[in-house]
Amino acid sequence: MTAGAERGAPTGRRAGVTISQVAAAAGVSRATVSRVMNGRSTVAADLADRVRATASALGYEPNPHARSLALGRTTTVGLVVPDLANPMFQAVLRGLSEAAAAQGHRVMVAESNEDPAEEEVLAAEVARRCDGLVLASSRLPDERLVALAPGLGPLVLVNRELPRLTVPSLTVDYGAGVRDVAEHLLALGHTRLAYLAGPGSSAAHQARSAALRSLARERAGVDLVELPCGSTFVNGHASARAVLDSGATGVVAFNDLVAFGALSGLHELGVAVPDRVSIAGFDDIPFARYTTPPLTTASVPQHELGSLAWQRLWSLLGDRPPQHNVVFRPRLVVRRSTGPAPR
Repeated sequence: MTAGAERGAPTGRRAGVTISQVAAAAGVSRATVSRVMNGRSTVAADLADRVRATASALGYEPNPHARSLALGRTTTVGLVVPDLANPMFQAVLRGLSEAAAAQGHRVMVAESNEDPAEEEVLAAEVARRCDGLVLASSRLPDERLVALAPGLGPLVLVNRELPRLTVPSLTVDYGAGVRDVAEHLLALGHTRLAYLAGPGSSAAHQARSAALRSLARERAGVDLVELPCGSTFVNGHASARAVLDSGATGVVAFNDLVAFGALSGLHELGVAVPDRVSIAGFDDIPFARYTTPPLTTASVPQHELGSLAWQRLWSLLGDRPPQHNVVFRPRLVVRRSTGPAPR
């Protein structure tokens, strides 16, 4: 055993090995080593194998910054979301990050705090710093998104679709999902429903609102009241008194966080759920099954949205045609926060 090994020095790697040393040992040029290390396919297979074997034997590790400059890429992609406090977007981020890491990429994430103007600035900034961009639940008006998209590419949209844009998109049929929630409440005998509305700039809110209004017009004897709310726990908590004042016995919340807040607020007011008021959410975030009572909701494949977004972005980064767009239909999950309407 050598003295170095006795002191615990590493035996399999040598510090400071340069590309020139690898080239000399392999009997090739520095340019050839660079092409092999950067994954270029212009080097003969046997020669590439020899270079990789030599690099491994010498313990050569490419400088990631130099590699990025050589490739003209950062190996980083961006994700812009409206609210990182929402576990829905955390799950999308995890799905995107895990899939990107498998291809040697990392994710830079930015939050617009539900502000369309801030989102526009962030999207442009992140696009400059990254190889590609994912916009999740964009709050930008249609015209601004259409105008900005060409300068943000490669671009993938999650929870947003515009027919005038040719960028890949992964969307959720929020209209069908919220209609399933409302039909569930109607089947339990609730005829006066309250919708705790999401942010006005949210396309998902607009789809939910339109679907609920359409249902109320179609069904005789059904009353719908739309209560201004928002997208956070605090917004839902603040809506509890308005829910009671509305006379509604069935509540459809914009998302699960709003539903959690409404549950808490009604509890503080001494209102039993679901005995007096039934509440349903949307998204099925991990905490939904652990509330008291457990929350009825519409389940959205959040992690899958992130991983599929990466698949499409990866295709764009490789100048390959992206996979087809996907529209998910949420799955109604009935738990104990909804029950028969009170007599």
